[in-house]
Amino acid sequence: MPGRNKRPSNGAEIRAGGVIWAAAAAICVSSILSTLPTPLYPIYEQTFHFSQIMLTVIYAVYVVGTVTAMFFFGRLSDQVGRRLVVLISLGIAAASALVFMFAQATWWLFPARILSGLGIALVSGATTAWIVESEPGADKAAGTQIAIGANFLGLATGPLMGGVLAQYAPSPLRLSYLMFVVLLFPLALVISKTQETVREARSLDEASIAPRLGIPREMFGVFVPAAVGAFATFAVLGFYTALVPTLLEKALQNKNHATAGGIVGELFVAGTIAIALTPRLPPHRGLLIALIALLPSLGLLVAAEIARSMWILLIGTAVGGIATGLGCRCSLQKVNESAPEDKRSEVVSAYLIVCYAGLSLPVIGVALLATATGPLIADAIFAAFIGLLAVLALIVEWKVGKSRTQNSNRR
Repeated sequence: MPGRNKRPSNGAEIRAGGVIWAAAAAICVSSILSTLPTPLYPIYEQTFHFSQIMLTVIYAVYVVGTVTAMFFFGRLSDQVGRRLVVLISLGIAAASALVFMFAQATWWLFPARILSGLGIALVSGATTAWIVESEPGADKAAGTQIAIGANFLGLATGPLMGGVLAQYAPSPLRLSYLMFVVLLFPLALVISKTQETVREARSLDEASIAPRLGIPREMFGVFVPAAVGAFATFAVLGFYTALVPTLLEKALQNKNHATAGGIVGELFVAGTIAIALTPRLPPHRGLLIALIALLPSLGLLVAAEIARSMWILLIGTAVGGIATGLGCRCSLQKVNESAPEDKRSEVVSAYLIVCYAGLSLPVIGVALLATATGPLIADAIFAAFIGLLAVLALIVEWKVGKSRTQNSNRR
C-alpha cells in the first residue's frame, strides 16, 4: 500500500512472550518518573520557596501532558507502530528527567511535569495495546492486568527510590533522576529489538493526530460507574503522590524522605499485589469490592491525621492500595471489554481523561481549602467528597450488574 511499509522480521528480534515482558518493562520503568518527585516535593518547596498551593499546581500540571497525549496522540501507535511510539515516549521521559535534574527555579518544574505526563500517557497506550496483541489468544483481560500491574509496580518504585536517595545519598534533587535516565538506555535497546505487532504502518509524517473522543450511547451504563469509580480511585492516588509527604511532616512530625517514599510506595505495592492475586476476579465484582474498600481507607486516612498515628496511616494505606489497584484494573477492563472494536481508542481515551482529571483536580481543591480552613478540615472534606462519589458509583454499578443478571436469567 502506498505510504505504508511492512516491518521486516529480524533474527535478533524479541518475539512472542518476550514482547510482553519488554512492553511491561517499558511501562514499569516509565511510570517510575510519575512518582519519583513525590518525596522530593518538600525539598523543592524549601529550595525554591513556593507555597502549598503552588506545589499542588506543579503536581497537577502533569495532566496537561496526559490529556494532550490522549487528545492528539491516542491513536498514534495504531498508525506508526507500537515500537516507534514507545521509543519516542522513552526519549520524552529522558527529557523530562533532565529538566528535573537541572531545575534552577520553580518554573522549571512545570515543563518537567508536562513532559513526564506526555511520555507516560504515550507509553501506557502503546504498551497496553502491544501486550494485548502479544498475549496468546489476544486475551484482553490478561493484557489489561499485566499492563496495570506493571504500571503500579513502577509507581511503587518511584517514591521508594526517590525517598531513599534523598534521605541517605548526596544531591537529592539530582541523583534519582540520573539513575532513572541510566535505566532508560538498556530499556531502549531492548525495545528496539522487540518484534512489532502492527504489520503495516504509516510514516510519522503521514500519521493523523485529529482528536477522536466519544462514548456510544449504549455504553453509558457501563462507562458512567466505571469512570466515576476511576475518578474516585485516582483522586486517592493523587492525594498520596502530591500531599502525603506534607501530611507526614506537619501532622505526624516526620520529615524523613525515605518514610514518605515508603508510605506512597506501600500504596502501590498493595495495589500491585491485589492485581496479581485476582487474575480471575470478574471486573464487575472487582469494581464493587474496590469501591467498598475505598470508604474505610478514606476514613483511616483522616483518623491517622487526627490521632497523629503512623500505624493507622499504614493500615489505611494498605486498604487504599487494594482499593485503588482493583479499581484501576477493573474499571479499565470493563471499559476495554465493552467498547465497540471500531471505537475502542476513543472510549478508552475518554476514560483516561476522567482518570487524569481525578488525579490532578481534587488535590488543588484540597490545597485551596487548606489555606482557608486548615489541612485537617480540608482533608476531611476531600475524604467525604471522594467517599460520596464512591457510594454513587457503587449504587449505579450494583444496579447495572443486577439488571444484567435479571436479563440473562430471562433469556
